[in-house]
Amino acid sequence: MNLARVAQPIVLAWGVRRALIAVLAGAASTLAMAPLHAWPALFITFPLVVWLIDGAGAGRWNGVGAAAAAGWWFGFGYFLAGLYWIGAAFLVDADKFGWLLVPAVLVLPAGLAVFMAAGFALARFLWTPGPVRVVTLAAALTLSEWLRGHVLTGFPWNAFGYAFAEPLALAQGFALVGLWGMTFLAVLVFATPAVLADEPADTPRPWLLPSIAGALLVALAAFGIARLATTPTTFVDGVRLRLMQPNIPQDQRFTYAAKADVMRRYLTLSNRATGERSRGVADATHLIWPESAFPFFVAREPDALASIADLLPEGTVLITGAARLSETSRPGNIEAYNSVYVFDHAGSILSLYDKVHLVPFGEYVPFRGLLARLGIEQLVRIPGGFLAGDRLRSIATPQAPPFVPLVCYEAIFPHAVLPRGERPGWLLNLTNDAWFGITPGPWQHLLQARMRAVEEGLPLVRAANTGISAVIDPVGRTVAQLALGREGVLDSDLPGRLSAPLYARTGDAPAAAVVVLALIGAAWRRRRRRT
Repeated sequence: MNLARVAQPIVLAWGVRRALIAVLAGAASTLAMAPLHAWPALFITFPLVVWLIDGAGAGRWNGVGAAAAAGWWFGFGYFLAGLYWIGAAFLVDADKFGWLLVPAVLVLPAGLAVFMAAGFALARFLWTPGPVRVVTLAAALTLSEWLRGHVLTGFPWNAFGYAFAEPLALAQGFALVGLWGMTFLAVLVFATPAVLADEPADTPRPWLLPSIAGALLVALAAFGIARLATTPTTFVDGVRLRLMQPNIPQDQRFTYAAKADVMRRYLTLSNRATGERSRGVADATHLIWPESAFPFFVAREPDALASIADLLPEGTVLITGAARLSETSRPGNIEAYNSVYVFDHAGSILSLYDKVHLVPFGEYVPFRGLLARLGIEQLVRIPGGFLAGDRLRSIATPQAPPFVPLVCYEAIFPHAVLPRGERPGWLLNLTNDAWFGITPGPWQHLLQARMRAVEEGLPLVRAANTGISAVIDPVGRTVAQLALGREGVLDSDLPGRLSAPLYARTGDAPAAAVVVLALIGAAWRRRRRRT
């Protein structure tokens, strides 16, 4: 195939045609994300990005504005196709929130696309002909993706680095350079075919950069294969986990009238025998229930605490998500935390954690005074929204190493899942993905949590209301898993941790250094070509 002939109409495209190419390329790029993991598709879509930025040079301001426009359309297609499933959350309470479905499904991708536009614009500002422009693009998009993961509390969902989360051998790169390093590598590798369409004067050896990118990919796979082969899964002695996945529809889980039915279902399911010799919950040292398990404040309900005490045999503890009423609450002014409780066999509270990183519009409304006048409120019906906890913390629990609780999407933020200076024995992600039904959302959420295990060298235990509940070892192997949309219990031993991998020790500093050096090099090269 003559790639120059393929590239030329894309480079020359303008107006609606150019926008359509960008939005379709963005939408097609989501094939690389969970649950499909078809990452070779990026070998097609990322060269299109290079050629779109090449063609932006015909615009004003050296094409920066035209590149930004192409980037926005690419980002809009990418986030619309990758995040359309958030609309399901607005159907849970459709009479109240249904009118927000279409605006939310369109507005969130439109807002996130601004970061993509910024990455394209920066790349075009530093653009020079030849293979170096691919490195420039990798650095610019990594920076813009990092900003997306941090600005306004951050939302690094489906960052490009997750394309390398499958197969598991490639995912071992997360233990070296984390999400942002893998994002740089992904853009660099997938965009390199674009140089095969370059003019000989600009790229005299067009095969060189693709060869280097291929060698990097092979080296990454070889490292991962070796790491997996030499790192067998080990288990902590004396710890037996039982994860309960109730699969309760979201509209029932926040209805107080369903209190008795919810508790009955939890208690029956938690004590379910799973084999001829199974003793139900008596086999477990740690029973784990998902996020926001109760349609009530469990610590204020003596009958619920008594039921928990009756369920748990001596030596077994319950770890569960639950809303916690704040001490400052007053009638007419309810304030609550999204919390994690640890109960002993007497129903006493052993430990407590309050979620720190709240979901905008899900658990609180930014600029509440202004948006409330427009009729916008958080999806979870806590008047005024949830309060944020003060800090991440590890929790000591009987018979097991300390763990760090991560509630819902707290698990998607790289290098932000551990308290500073602490290294626990495992990560526990309690979540309620019932908001999003049987869609790609829960699969994407699981994948991102799984990469935190690889980055930190810690096992991850995940309990979800409708799934996907799983036990993951510290290199990302799935030890046990419950399917999405199924009721059940999952019994598993607790995998042991590893010594801290490179990323856990260095964080994002190496990736940041590479990005900064690449941008400085691009700026120097562009200035040199002008003089």
